[in-house]
Amino acid sequence: MPRRASLPSTVAARLVLDDDLAAVPALLERVAAAGGTLRTLSTVRRLAAADDGSSPAAVEIEIEVEGVDEEALVRAVHATPGVRAKRLTRSLDRIFGKRVIVIGAGAQIAQVALGAISEADRHNIRGERISVDTIALVGEEAIAAAVRAVGDLPRARLLVLAGSLMGGDITRAAAELRAQGIPVIALNMAGSITSQADLVVSDPVQAGTMAVMAVADTASFDLARQRGRRY
Repeated sequence: MPRRASLPSTVAARLVLDDDLAAVPALLERVAAAGGTLRTLSTVRRLAAADDGSSPAAVEIEIEVEGVDEEALVRAVHATPGVRAKRLTRSLDRIFGKRVIVIGAGAQIAQVALGAISEADRHNIRGERISVDTIALVGEEAIAAAVRAVGDLPRARLLVLAGSLMGGDITRAAAELRAQGIPVIALNMAGSITSQADLVVSDPVQAGTMAVMAVADTASFDLARQRGRRY
């Protein structure tokens, strides 16, 4: 399973649009005409209409667009009807970069995060952008759902499963995630998850360190060459 290729750079903007059905399609049409491809669109907040009727309802959104520069995006947005306000921002891949996701039990997560954050600091001062996200969960159903959701998280590059017992639907979810191109590192634990992980590591601090090294362009660590091993 090859490492995910680096995604092309994007430009970002925060907009306030009329809250009607035509606003977003009109925006997408202008972006496409400028040669851009919308990569993310998220609603920041909805703005209620003014009580006196002077200002109809609006919505504030954040967009990230690939294939155009900032000037072209500004021109496209300016030509879009229903846009009330706009400002350029920085795309999240330039701020938070690649994400290492850690799921499991709180005590083990804390140790994995210790290794991952310490290692990320080493690479980020050399120009990388790697962030570490954690969530402590209990129960097969909750953990399996979280594992599957990693595939929908923007910029997620690797999952670490940190616990003492995982198997069943968690293992199936991990297999589905790996099929999407996101590798999985697991702590050495009871359960079938270790048979599905790309790498099994006994020391949680070391697991976090190796997870960051696996996604860092500034590291000389190839997870593909370690696949199936236990440490």
